[in-house]
Amino acid sequence: YKQIQQNKRRTVIILIGFVLLIGAIAGIFAYIYKDPWIAVSTVIAFAVSMISIKFLMNFVKKHDFKCFGYYRIILGILVILYFLLLNR
Repeated sequence: YKQIQQNKRRTVIILIGFVLLIGAIAGIFAYIYKDPWIAVSTVIAFAVSMISIKFLMNFVKKHDFKCFGYYRIILGILVILYFLLLNR
C-alpha cells in the first residue's frame, strides 16, 4: 500500500511540474518572437501531450511494458534503416 501511495505522489508531482512549465514556455516564446500564435500553439501542444501522457499512464497501469518495448524496438530499427537507406 505504501508503494502505491508513493507512485501516486510521484505522478502528481510530475503532472504539476508539466502544468507549471507550460505557462513559462508559452510566455517565453511569446516574448521572444512577439507572436501570440506561438503561445497559443504551445498551449495546444501541451494539451495534446497531457492527453497522451494520461493515455499512456492508464495503459501502463493496466498492461505491462512488453507492447511498448516491442514498439520502441521496431520503431528504432525502422528509423535506423531509413537513415541508412537515405544516405545511399
